[in-house]
Amino acid sequence: MTAPDPVALSADLIRCASVTPEEAGALDVIRAPLEAAGFRCTRIDRGGVSNLYARWGSEAPVFGFNGHVDVVPVGDEAAWTRPPFSGEIADGVLWGRGAQDMKTGVAAFVAAACRFVTETPPKGSVALLITGDEEGPAEDGTVAILDWMAANGERVDACLVGEPTCPETMGEMMKIGRRGSINAWITARGRQGHVAYPHKANNPLPALVHLLDRLSRHELDQGTAHFQPSTLAVTSIDVGNPASNVIPSEGRAALNIRFNDAHTGAGLDAWLRSVAAEVAAFSGVELEVKTRISGESFITEPGALSDAVSAAVKSELGIAPDLSTSGGTSDARFMRAMCPVVEFGLVGDAMHQVDERTPVEQVETLCAIYARALGEWFRKA
Repeated sequence: MTAPDPVALSADLIRCASVTPEEAGALDVIRAPLEAAGFRCTRIDRGGVSNLYARWGSEAPVFGFNGHVDVVPVGDEAAWTRPPFSGEIADGVLWGRGAQDMKTGVAAFVAAACRFVTETPPKGSVALLITGDEEGPAEDGTVAILDWMAANGERVDACLVGEPTCPETMGEMMKIGRRGSINAWITARGRQGHVAYPHKANNPLPALVHLLDRLSRHELDQGTAHFQPSTLAVTSIDVGNPASNVIPSEGRAALNIRFNDAHTGAGLDAWLRSVAAEVAAFSGVELEVKTRISGESFITEPGALSDAVSAAVKSELGIAPDLSTSGGTSDARFMRAMCPVVEFGLVGDAMHQVDERTPVEQVETLCAIYARALGEWFRKA
């Protein structure tokens, strides 16, 4: 069989309006060429989300790819130069939502995997974990696939996530880890009153502002061997008080911490609650803290997997990618519980934007890099 063309496959995927959690036929688009190449495909549906697990081969070792076909909303469709789900190719550029994040990455590794197992079948297996819930809550996507794998005795020994990783130039960066992320919502409750008689009220806002100032000024760390310093950003302060002569009874705030491997989510949760308790004790204002940890920090030490990807990039582009832990979270945070994981993909300068697009040449190069990475990894496995 002839392996699918990664650009044509990317365009077909973009034409599926798979705004998370809608699948919109995207999994069928990639299932057909995979089955034609001998992959056994299993659709895994959970919580209104559709996912696909595909495997070629039955023996170890197993090399895995992970990616998502869901996309963020298009925003103001009238602001787009070309329709966001057109998959149009013009002047060597592929247009549409998902052209960078990350239908092209999925198409590239599907095409590369089909080409690799057809032309140079390895002594081992290749598995693809493709989700429809990366841009959403991420509770029933890659996590659901991993749960299914555990129940069915499936595993991978190394995983390459196809997220866009390059800031400006193709090949310049590979992600070997990610910072953790914790969101916090703080509610300050006092006693409402007239601004002319503040002694009869208990204004919660000074306590809330003081707490946010303490948290913001605190140096979490100075960075670690593989990570930049952790950061805390206040993202919202909301009082909802339209009256200038009323001391409100309540104020709310939200913040996010992106943390490195000097911390854990539980440790930061405890720190937030401890500081809030101190402020509450001297202010007499109730300070309620709620948190959600969306991912712990992790690092894949340089080794066989990163070496295979680096060698592939250097063969195709003549450069060795920097090994980075920058950026936000991705589904690599789930894969790392099973195996070593790295991320490598396109330049991400237009992802989530109006007129998302990517040069066709980059998609073709990415497919070639993935195919070479497979060969490099199996050669040393």
